[in-house]
Amino acid sequence: MKRFADLTEQEILALAIAAEEEDSRIYADYADGLKEAFPASAKVFEEMAEEENEHRRRLIELHRAKFGEHIPLIRRQDVKGFIKHEPLWAVRPLGLDKVRKHAEAMEFEARRFYERALERTSDAGIRKLLGDLAAAERAHISLAQRLGTQHLTQDARQAEEETRRRMFVLQVVQPGLAGLMDGSVSTLAPLFAAAFATHSTWETFLVGMAASVGAGISMGFAEALSDDGELTGRGHPWLRGAITGLMTTLGGVGHTLPYLIGDFRTATALAIAVVLIELWAIAWIRARYMDTKFLRAAFEVVVGGLIVFAAGVLIGNA
Repeated sequence: MKRFADLTEQEILALAIAAEEEDSRIYADYADGLKEAFPASAKVFEEMAEEENEHRRRLIELHRAKFGEHIPLIRRQDVKGFIKHEPLWAVRPLGLDKVRKHAEAMEFEARRFYERALERTSDAGIRKLLGDLAAAERAHISLAQRLGTQHLTQDARQAEEETRRRMFVLQVVQPGLAGLMDGSVSTLAPLFAAAFATHSTWETFLVGMAASVGAGISMGFAEALSDDGELTGRGHPWLRGAITGLMTTLGGVGHTLPYLIGDFRTATALAIAVVLIELWAIAWIRARYMDTKFLRAAFEVVVGGLIVFAAGVLIGNA
């Protein structure tokens, strides 16, 4: 996978052409999926698809003038830092709120792409077109406002507030939640396996701390190296990695600390109580920020946690 900073001017244009074509097809899919229940909103997405096609046409004309007829095949999935957009079948049933969030994320990513591409080009003609497209993305009427006149409720948040909230979710909540889930769940098996195998609170504490710190370091590096944040707006990779690593460590340390208590039964009972609190917190965060119903989130998290916990107990008693 290539870094955005390593792309040539021709590759940047080719990538922009492919991205505009893909966005146009996604918007057309949204329009087709909404046309029966929400014909007015479907019309908005049809117009957006046409806008993306016009952008693509202008980019192709510029590429033909600068580099000739052959356009290299380079797509977003070939370049590090892009969000992977879900296909239409994965986001059904289509709802206005769900589609709006997907489309706004796409518009934000497109704007950042052109702003970053401007920094990578020196050709006057290319810079002018990229600047025009970046300005067009910035000048877009908020999708929330475009749809709000027809279907959104009066208490819908203002576009800027929604953008800030999405960026907070992308840059803080998502990496923190991923770390908390991994730390809380993945450390259950080694911790309770050691507890029931040794019945020693101190040895169990050492195993839990080792598992928590190790998981935190691993998750932190994995998150930091997964996405440089330039195009997705997810923030500085090492900051995200630090958030993920810290929350992963905290997720494991929470149910490890009770084993500082000398009595095995008391320590284990307290550790189990802490685990339940951690699982409830994870479910609440998912329900609050990730648009998941609380009961569903709680069921998924608790079932997964119980399976890992049972595995640890069984292994410890083997």
